[in-house]
Amino acid sequence: MAVSDPAGVLATPLTTLDRDLEGESDLDELARIATEQGAVEVVVGLPRSLSGTEGLAAERARGYAAALHRRLRDVPVRLVDERLTTVDAHRALQDSGVRRRQHRSRVDQAAAVLILQSALDAERATGQPVGRTMGDRKPRARRPRARHEGRNGESTPRG
Repeated sequence: MAVSDPAGVLATPLTTLDRDLEGESDLDELARIATEQGAVEVVVGLPRSLSGTEGLAAERARGYAAALHRRLRDVPVRLVDERLTTVDAHRALQDSGVRRRQHRSRVDQAAAVLILQSALDAERATGQPVGRTMGDRKPRARRPRARHEGRNGESTPRG
């Protein structure tokens, strides 16, 4: 878990929460901390493959974000692409002199910082929030338009 300064410039590590798949106490704790910290928005990493496709991990992240959104009704929860953040977090820890066997206890916090910092930087650069806010409708996949032959055998769009 990471937080930013009030100006939304710098992300810093806060804590690591262990997942509680059965009791969801981690979600309750995260919601408590977000409220305590006065969060104006919560960013959840969305793990996509390098090609941008989503698999089981992304589906789980969406479920986690939805459950968090239900607990934080007044605080937007946004899904943000997190590709390669764990790799970058390991690299940053190694570059800062952290021993390899100590990475496991710190890598989640370092990855959280990278996810939040990239979201802050992108928003500052574009003036628009990045990712997708929970509760927004997911865009439907576009179906190919049916084509039919018009007069003279020309193919014209139909749909």
